[in-house]
Amino acid sequence: MAVWAIGDLQGCLGPTERLLERIGFDPARDLLWFCGDLVNRGGESLETLRLVHSLRESAVTVLGNHDLSLLAIAERREADQRKVNPDLQRVLFAPDRDQLLDWLRTQPLVHADRELGWMMVHAGLAPKWSADDALAMSGEVERVLQGSNRQGLLRNMYGDRPAWSNGLRGTDRQRAIINTFTRMRYCSPRGRIAFEEKGAPGTQQPGLYPWYAVPGRVERGLKLVCGHWSSLGLFIGHGVHAIDTGAVWGGKLTALRLDSDELQVVQVEGRPQPAPPPPLPTGAQGRR
Repeated sequence: MAVWAIGDLQGCLGPTERLLERIGFDPARDLLWFCGDLVNRGGESLETLRLVHSLRESAVTVLGNHDLSLLAIAERREADQRKVNPDLQRVLFAPDRDQLLDWLRTQPLVHADRELGWMMVHAGLAPKWSADDALAMSGEVERVLQGSNRQGLLRNMYGDRPAWSNGLRGTDRQRAIINTFTRMRYCSPRGRIAFEEKGAPGTQQPGLYPWYAVPGRVERGLKLVCGHWSSLGLFIGHGVHAIDTGAVWGGKLTALRLDSDELQVVQVEGRPQPAPPPPLPTGAQGRR
């Protein structure tokens, strides 16, 4: 048996299939951990979602921000659903849409296997959250998403405020939890997320830290695998293994083996990028 974590798929079916072949994945024997963002931008979100759904007995998945966005859009009027990009529309108007989205809605925000010694989240954890804190807060949101009142959360999920505090209640609390798990890259020492900062470490404003490197952060006792931050690339440090390597942007799709004492990373080429348009003939630039 092998346990592999895989970075953000984002609707890139071809790279996903090639990576599963490269690692020799056998659903009767092996287990996959998907770091979220299964859909959007790659052009094959429906096929990718169908593939992961078909592997659900041999895989665990956490929700990413693009997955949650798809669930939110699915609760809107049909006319509004037809305004989103064609990649997501193919999911929203597929004959098996309800089966796929009902399954997606049951996926957690955090997954942990203490025996294996690993935890998975899409983006990050607040500096002061222990593993137990994270699992408890994930459970709060999961119960709402899987309940009859999910529309209220999905309608009010968007927004950068409020910042996390223990005293938050209701939708504000749920939004702050979702933002931490699915959108975090940089934050202040007190855990306030800098949503506008998306570049590689070293490009952020003074006083901000990558979420995994905040001074005084708690020890969690588990190694952590995550995705979301493609400009960070493959990063291993501070007990964190970040494996979103930009497959949808022409980078790599990455798998990391979790059940081995030796570091094993396998990568395949991501989605091919369209060729740039040819240069205009000399003297024609002004006529474009």
